[in-house]
Amino acid sequence: MLYIEKRLLLAIAALLAVGGCVGKGEYLQKQSEAESLKLEVTAAATRNRQLQFEVENLITEREALLARQKILSSDYEKLAADRQNLETAADAYRKKADITIERLREQNAELLGDKQMLDESIALLKKAKEQEVKKVSGTYENLLEKMGKEIQEGQIAITELKGKLTVDVVDKILFDSGKAEIKPEGLEVLGRVVDILATTTDKVIRVEGHTDNVPIRGNLTRQYPTNWELSAARALTIVRYLESQGIDPLKLSAVAFGEHRPIADNDTPEGRAKNRRIAIVLQPDE
Repeated sequence: MLYIEKRLLLAIAALLAVGGCVGKGEYLQKQSEAESLKLEVTAAATRNRQLQFEVENLITEREALLARQKILSSDYEKLAADRQNLETAADAYRKKADITIERLREQNAELLGDKQMLDESIALLKKAKEQEVKKVSGTYENLLEKMGKEIQEGQIAITELKGKLTVDVVDKILFDSGKAEIKPEGLEVLGRVVDILATTTDKVIRVEGHTDNVPIRGNLTRQYPTNWELSAARALTIVRYLESQGIDPLKLSAVAFGEHRPIADNDTPEGRAKNRRIAIVLQPDE
């Protein structure tokens, strides 16, 4: 650009210098060259401005790129720090997981051992239960054999269910009406029952007193106001008798139910006769 301007100035100067001593044709030629140079100068100036504009744009873009690069560098550093933190956390988690897995393996081994012990205990309990049931069944068979006559006459009923043995004795064998003292024939029957009960030292014996639903009347109410009292007195009398025959009192208990647990219809004489009973219950000692 400076070179073109210098050429233009020199051409003008030359034109002025020779203006007075050159011909018209040569003057016009020099004037034409000057005009051409002037156009070149104008074009060069325009190009120069365009180049300056482009340079400014490039500088702006460079600054934007530098700013973007700075942001990206910051983001990269942050991502690198996050990655390091994640790797550290992952390592810590893996170590914790390994410890937890090892602990769970130990616990699982302990549980397997406990399960084996539990299975063995269950097997032992099952075996003991089976032996217990066999003992009860043996007692049941002995009672059936010894009490066959009373069973046939409907005076005694013997039932066995899941290791629980119940001997139901109708009251007329044991007691007179409204009484709680055992009759001689009742003592004979109970004596045979005691011979068998004495062999079942691993059982508890509960004596239950039951009546029909006919209320206590007359002078008897002074001693037994309701069937509760009568059934309780009879149950206690049987318990005292069993104790006197050598049955461990720690294995004995007496319960009174009065008329509240009938096994037959109280609306008929036959039903009421069945409901008036003493139940001797053998069951496992819990």
